[in-house]
Amino acid sequence: MHPTSLPSRGGIGDFGPAAYRFVDFLASARQGVWQVLPLGPLGYGSSPYSSTSAFAGNPLLISLERLADHGWIDRGKVDALPVSSGPVEYERVFAEKMPLLFEAARAFLHTASSEALRAFESFCCGNSWWLDDFVLFDVLRARHKLEPWNLWPQDIARREPSSLEKMKADLAEDIRLRSALQFAFSEQWRSLRRYCSERSVRVIGDVAIFVNHDSADVWTYPELFRLDANFEPEVVAGVPPDFFSKTGQRWGSPLYRWDVMKQGGYKWWIQRLRWATQNCDYIRLDHFRGFDQFWEIPAGDATAVNGRWVDGPRDDLFIKLREALGGLPFFAEDLGYITPEVHALRDRLQIPGMAVLQFGFGDAGAHIYLPHRAAGKVIYTGTHDNDTITGWWHSGAAEHEKRSAEAYLGQTNDGIHWAFIRAAQCSPASLSIIPLQDILGLGSEARMNTPSVYGGNWRWRFAENQLEPALSAKLALLAEVSDRLPEPFSLQTSDSFFA
Repeated sequence: MHPTSLPSRGGIGDFGPAAYRFVDFLASARQGVWQVLPLGPLGYGSSPYSSTSAFAGNPLLISLERLADHGWIDRGKVDALPVSSGPVEYERVFAEKMPLLFEAARAFLHTASSEALRAFESFCCGNSWWLDDFVLFDVLRARHKLEPWNLWPQDIARREPSSLEKMKADLAEDIRLRSALQFAFSEQWRSLRRYCSERSVRVIGDVAIFVNHDSADVWTYPELFRLDANFEPEVVAGVPPDFFSKTGQRWGSPLYRWDVMKQGGYKWWIQRLRWATQNCDYIRLDHFRGFDQFWEIPAGDATAVNGRWVDGPRDDLFIKLREALGGLPFFAEDLGYITPEVHALRDRLQIPGMAVLQFGFGDAGAHIYLPHRAAGKVIYTGTHDNDTITGWWHSGAAEHEKRSAEAYLGQTNDGIHWAFIRAAQCSPASLSIIPLQDILGLGSEARMNTPSVYGGNWRWRFAENQLEPALSAKLALLAEVSDRLPEPFSLQTSDSFFA
């Protein structure tokens, strides 16, 4: 359940009161993990997997209510925001919420206590290694009306030092405002994570293997990416035709220069995954297949059909990560066409894979996703890229899949979604994760994302009254009988200024 799906004020879910009530629901339901999608600032298509930074936070997730609690903004302006749980309308949300966030940031910088300002300065100093480039990029992107960075004036696109220094001086106020918003995001997320840990709820984050071309990362480190003389991608990422799309998926992200990254000791990747592990308890590595081999698509092609497999960094990257991080608290998204070499890489690294129950009933080869073969894996009924179980059952599942599912799961009086949930929870998998839409038994209207379809994705939100006490009681009893009760743990971070 991504935070944007919470029934918060202002048309989009955030880190405010609704998030804390959701954690209370998880605790009462005896659930031990909460998985989210990437939390970065949104880029192309409002997709969390197409962010403008691998390190920054999405300011739309900042709670204005929490800011009002700390005096950043007048409470009346926040209370005037609509209370609704309808789908996220991103254009409207940007137009209505961002001005209020900037107003709050401006008030903070001018009226905050010396203690709060010291905390802000400490945040800026401690995170300057990514923050300085991101906020400058963010300001310049806004000034150039969201035009891709390689179309900016060439002295800025090429990061000529004298031009960057002039921009920093000319845009200092705007830069400081955006830094304040990143501080607010960080403090609110840390506070929410501490609330989770106090209730024995661990947070699972998500790291996309590739980054958006129009991002602070590619602008700052163009030498790490496959770009031509005009800073356009030479080749782009995606996957070949598969279950989700007959023409494959053309993501459009530039591919890495793995040889250059290796020469630099994979510094950028080490920073990225260290940052991820500091912000979440576990990390799902999206498209793990790409670390073994990635699908290289000519940048001029409209689809992914004419791509080719190219060798990735394999063990070499993860050896460096283990040396730097002291461990690999990851699990791998290893769905789709997976070769024995990918499984071997994952096994050598001792990184668990995934099993998606919805995929398990197509044919005998699909049985690898079924619960009895899920030992040591992370099992799901479905993911954000799947239809909901109820939607799939009524409009997507083939008759032979239904027959196989009924033979495996038996009949159920409380909906097919509960048959799937019980099978996942009672499996030998190391972790069992259920999309909230499946817990609620919702249909296709609640689907979060349809791969390769532009528009209409990432918009689903639930209503507060859907989290009924009877539902949490049912989940709690299932967690108890399936031996999945959460264990207490302590979050190893300093107290948040927003605690």
